[in-house]
Amino acid sequence: MDAALTQSQLDALHKEFTANRAYKVAQNAVAKTSLHNVVLDNVKAKGVDHTMSHHLDDWKVTNQKQSGRCWLFAGLNLLRPGAMAAMKLKDFEFSQNHIMFWDKIERANYLLEQVIDMADRDLEDRTLHKVLATAAEDGGQWNMFVALVQKHGLVPKSVMPETHASSATREMNNVLRKVLREGALRLREQSATGAAIEALRETKEEILQVVHRVLCIHLGTPPASFNWQWIDSDKEFHRDGELTPQEFAAKYVTLPLEEYVCLVHDPRHEYGRTYTVDRLGNVVDAPGVVYLNVDIDVIADIAAKAIVDGEPVWFGCDVGPHMSGDEGIWDTKLFDYESLYDTDFDLDKAQRLHYQETAMTHAMLFTGVDVRDNEPVRWRVENSWGDEKAQSGYWTMTSDWFREYVFEISARRSALPAELAAGLDTEPIVLPAWDPMGSLAR
Repeated sequence: MDAALTQSQLDALHKEFTANRAYKVAQNAVAKTSLHNVVLDNVKAKGVDHTMSHHLDDWKVTNQKQSGRCWLFAGLNLLRPGAMAAMKLKDFEFSQNHIMFWDKIERANYLLEQVIDMADRDLEDRTLHKVLATAAEDGGQWNMFVALVQKHGLVPKSVMPETHASSATREMNNVLRKVLREGALRLREQSATGAAIEALRETKEEILQVVHRVLCIHLGTPPASFNWQWIDSDKEFHRDGELTPQEFAAKYVTLPLEEYVCLVHDPRHEYGRTYTVDRLGNVVDAPGVVYLNVDIDVIADIAAKAIVDGEPVWFGCDVGPHMSGDEGIWDTKLFDYESLYDTDFDLDKAQRLHYQETAMTHAMLFTGVDVRDNEPVRWRVENSWGDEKAQSGYWTMTSDWFREYVFEISARRSALPAELAAGLDTEPIVLPAWDPMGSLAR
């Protein structure tokens, strides 16, 4: 058989399609109806129970709008319950704009340092190409969130509220990419002339001045300090006075973030070992992004126990597959693509990672779990897509979907069995910069 498609082959394909009446019905259906509605199992969708045996949330969901800040929203949402309890508030949000400002400036510095470090590499170098391709990204990982809180602190949303650009980042990011890529060119040309590292970093400072200017124009200027006072749910007035963001975080972040580790399920690699991804991070002087690879049952068990003990769980997943937004459900049996296309889709989780069919794309918060016979069967999820979909913004995930599409959680080190906790002390295996485990939640 020839490598190129022949006319006879094309004619045979067309004949095979037109001879099957079921294919014609499918063609007509998809021509007038969205694929989602054609393959959705409505009986399954309507039959999903959204109640949970353990349910933590009694607050409104947040909305990241047209931005890729889910990992920041999920992280801040994890910290909300403790802050609300400490201040006796029924509703409270940390400023997502504030922490994004610091991520953007730190991320710019991180990228420019990578460019300096790889200045002698060819432009076609795959790692350098990956670094430049992801300039000004919104997305991130758990360790990157912790690094920002520990270095820059937090402020209430009222102190640094949303702007047009924080809620819709595309235009701002386009400008930042231009600044950073032109800056990368300057640094590489300067390095090629034999410039010392001190000279390169002086140039980097000039580039960062422009980045800072762009961020202040689009997001506002983050406060060095602010006056914090509020009226609680009992109508009582409180005043903390002047606080820095670091002081505010120290007072109202009630979880010990330094004790949290990131657990991942990557069936391509050995369990009980730590992994990292080359060139992945945002804050230069912070600990790197490190994962402990464990079986998915370990992740489910630790997450369920945390919720039963009264603590939500930050997690990352591949959000798109088998998702119904109107019903607010993730379920591997929700859509029947196989019957529509008369084919099978059989890749397992490891194969999907190998063949770029899956990766972590979104971060959210587990706020409930339905435990039956000591096994989690459903999960309640606080999303950051507003309250118009699902159950006022809260979603339901089946345990089958959890196994296939959840990739990571943050957990207290003390929650791990001793033999797994020991694995945290191993030297991380470095995966290449383009590995799917380096994908950023958006």
